[in-house]
Amino acid sequence: MGEDVDAELAQLLAAKAYNEVATRALELYGDEVYGFLIHHLGSEPDAAEVYGQMAEDLWKGLPTFAGRCSIRTWLYVLARHAAARFRRSPWNHRGRRTGDAKLDAAIAHQRTRTQPWQRTDVKDRFAALRETLDPDDRALLVLRVDRAMPWQDIARVTLDIDEPDAKALKRETDRLMKRFQLLKDQLRRRGAELGILGEDS
Repeated sequence: MGEDVDAELAQLLAAKAYNEVATRALELYGDEVYGFLIHHLGSEPDAAEVYGQMAEDLWKGLPTFAGRCSIRTWLYVLARHAAARFRRSPWNHRGRRTGDAKLDAAIAHQRTRTQPWQRTDVKDRFAALRETLDPDDRALLVLRVDRAMPWQDIARVTLDIDEPDAKALKRETDRLMKRFQLLKDQLRRRGAELGILGEDS
């Protein structure tokens, strides 16, 4: 998918076809971003609400998108920022609409869809163990293990800076790599204690 998709989205952006870019981006990456939000927030209703806000932010932000990262990475940045705002807000407004019928339909479709691997009744014990981690650690594992995202892209997602410079990205990348190793060690220990993993796993 990779380069062909990036080229397709770049052509749409160049043509200022912003609604088409937003709709296509959600078609391509909506499932994985929504899954990320479920893991990050620990709640499907909250994830659905934040997903709607992320899609609204995407729709509004595309005219000023500078292309310093891929649309896929930017969606994760938007999702994480929307989740942070959601947690801070005493009012969690539901039912947002972008004003574009096709884009609203794509958002609604995602909100009503739950992938089999996201359902509690089919999660294995190791997945349940991951859910005991704090939201930032769960997010790190999802982005690196489940999404196979490059470290620098993960750093863009986790930084609270909209346009980080090279030094900030390097510092955050190094921090995340160390944190990831500590998380793996922690999960191995917990898994061994609970009999999910062997001592030498």
